[in-house]
Amino acid sequence: MKQHNVKAWLYLLPAILFLGAFMVYPLIDVFVYSFEEGFNSASQRFFGVGLYNYSYVLHDPYFLQAVKNTFILVAVTVPVSTGLALLISVGLSSIKKLRELYQTVYFLPYVTNTLAVGLVFMILFKKTPYTDGLANLVLGLFGVSPIDFIEGPYAARMFVLCFYTVWAVLPFKILILTSALAGVKKEYYQAARVDGTPRARIFWRITLPMISPILFYLVITGFIGAFKAYGDAVALFGVDLNAAGMNTIVGYVYDMLYGEGGGYPSYASAAAIILFAIVLTVTCVNLLVSRKHVHY
Repeated sequence: MKQHNVKAWLYLLPAILFLGAFMVYPLIDVFVYSFEEGFNSASQRFFGVGLYNYSYVLHDPYFLQAVKNTFILVAVTVPVSTGLALLISVGLSSIKKLRELYQTVYFLPYVTNTLAVGLVFMILFKKTPYTDGLANLVLGLFGVSPIDFIEGPYAARMFVLCFYTVWAVLPFKILILTSALAGVKKEYYQAARVDGTPRARIFWRITLPMISPILFYLVITGFIGAFKAYGDAVALFGVDLNAAGMNTIVGYVYDMLYGEGGGYPSYASAAAIILFAIVLTVTCVNLLVSRKHVHY
């Protein structure tokens, strides 16, 4: 028995070393950095240990704006993208002959370069001296005045960011949910039809409970992905997100490290630990909720 245990640990050793070197050690290092006050990257020295870095970050207007943007992005994009993906997946499941074709078409945006797609969205929504953009042309048909979605009001900019994020994450969720729906046993549906059960009741009582573990997985990964958003904002509003008022928490961490006003790893580490605590809290809440609503 001991020999089998030794062999098992030997098989696990490469993965353990990899996780320790690239996940556990960096996390501990960031945690230590976050308490080192006045850390200098060049000299690798600091003048004290305490909570000043956290105090600075939590009172920084740029960080508070980034937190606001991130929470709005999470609150809007996760439920909207999951709900739309579920509706589209149910529709695709009813199309037997062309289901594979439509799955491929819906998945194409997921493998397209993020920055390239962001530039296309910027062209569609940006108002210039030469054109109001395709979005404003459509709105003009309904009598709405042109809006600069890229450099205009905050609500318009946030709308574009949420719209782009939903569009970007939708293909993956559609693919996963379509596969989950295909795995539901047909016997359940046949028995329900024999009993004369309405379609709506079949969906709520059979389909949703059967795919609830997959839905829960998509919600959890959706929250984590939305909290880590950064590339989408850069693609739409450029690298100076603070000036645009559209920075995210990850963007704030990057700016503290490498931005024009960067070179502050202690502040960046404190912001990263705060983000880690937020994501961990949200994940734990979701796990508690899933005990009542997820059927394994």
